[in-house]
Amino acid sequence: MALEATDLRGKTPDELRDQLAQLKKEQFNLRFQAATNQMENTSRMRIVRRDVARVKTILNEKARDAAKTEA
Repeated sequence: MALEATDLRGKTPDELRDQLAQLKKEQFNLRFQAATNQMENTSRMRIVRRDVARVKTILNEKARDAAKTEA
């Protein structure tokens, strides 16, 4: 199941970084499964890739907002 942006915005940057690390690990495992022809759900790669992008986007938004409030 894909992550929702509204749910991610409610998390702290540390929680988002943990989520990103977990997604990167899953992405690696999926790539490994695809390379060895053991993959059952090929659509999962696309979902994970988009979730990684979504988490990175939210992290950048939070960093931009933090920098804006400091200035």
